[in-house]
Amino acid sequence: MPVFEYRVRDRSGKILKSQTEADTIAQVRDSLRAKGLLIVDIKAPKGGMQTDLNDLKIPFLSDRPPGLKPIAIFSKQLATLINAGVPLVQSLTILQRQIEHKGLQNVVRKVRNDVEAGTPLSEAIAKFPKVFNRLYINLVRAGETSGTLDSVLERIAEFQEKDLATRGKIKSAMTYPVIVLVFALLITYFLLTTIVPQFGGMLTQLGAELPLLTRVLMAMSDFLKTKTIVIVLIVAALVFAYRYYYATKKGRRVVDDFKLKIPVFGTLIQRSAIASFARTFGLLINSGVNIIESLEITKGTANNAIVEDTIENAKNVVMVGEQMSGSLAASPVFPPMVVSMVAIGEETGALDTMLAKVADFYDREVEEAIEGLTAAIEPIMIVFLGAIVGLIVAGMFLPMFSIISALSK
Repeated sequence: MPVFEYRVRDRSGKILKSQTEADTIAQVRDSLRAKGLLIVDIKAPKGGMQTDLNDLKIPFLSDRPPGLKPIAIFSKQLATLINAGVPLVQSLTILQRQIEHKGLQNVVRKVRNDVEAGTPLSEAIAKFPKVFNRLYINLVRAGETSGTLDSVLERIAEFQEKDLATRGKIKSAMTYPVIVLVFALLITYFLLTTIVPQFGGMLTQLGAELPLLTRVLMAMSDFLKTKTIVIVLIVAALVFAYRYYYATKKGRRVVDDFKLKIPVFGTLIQRSAIASFARTFGLLINSGVNIIESLEITKGTANNAIVEDTIENAKNVVMVGEQMSGSLAASPVFPPMVVSMVAIGEETGALDTMLAKVADFYDREVEEAIEGLTAAIEPIMIVFLGAIVGLIVAGMFLPMFSIISALSK
């Protein structure tokens, strides 16, 4: 649908500039007159095109949902514009032109058109659940109700920036060991399928007595060379079986419970879950969302079935008029300190403040855990890689030492 730019004069005589979608200029003219606006001019799409270039879909570009970073930037900029006194429709128009992500640009354009037609912002963004999640929508709705949309958007942006920072640190911490592990597997495969067979053939011709380590390496080499397809199929089947099992309710609970019990990594997952819970729940309460709905939304943002069950139990307890701290105390996820701070917050009416302190504390805990994990993993992975290569080299050269010793005699 074509996008027409127009300038109009409102009842106070102020000139406003914006754009709207319509099939013809006549439709734009009728729509503006119906709103009681005096038309200054209307510009048709350049070149007489009857389709909006923003509607043209580019595979893997326009249909690709935006990540958290462009949405956080959008929230921050929208909050700044609104706080500066720029009308919402005009703010959305400005941002639409500046956004680089085509998918988000199209969404903002459609949201702006809905808002211009009188739809509340929360209802307009609710049409795009893949871009704006339930947390975002409810916070915007609360901001509209309380008249604090700019401050709510500011808090959303801060929340998303912290979430991005935490994810980035965890990703960075995990990238190095994954790269080293993949590198180790590739080296092992190369040595076992290329170097070991050559040494094995030479040692066999010399009639050397092969030690156990060498025989094991040669057997592994033969297996890899003849059964590569079988190995690939087995790995693919295991991955498929895991994904199928994890997709079930029981499977997800079992796997997520196991994740929390993994040494070192389980503690990191737990601390991250607590920080996310406290930050999300506190943000919702502080923005005016009722506690039941806040818990339901927070549960939807958890990435662990055990944490979700804990939040669901807390919600059920609150619904019957009891304090949620008692329910949290029965869960292995939340330590006594967190339970105590939540209990104090419930008793004093400062739950959002206490949750903010919990979130800040566990954000620091997560950061320290990541730094410690990174420092510990690097030397471990280097030793691991060296041990694999050293084991293979030793297995190949041990028979050579025996041959040299026999010849010297």
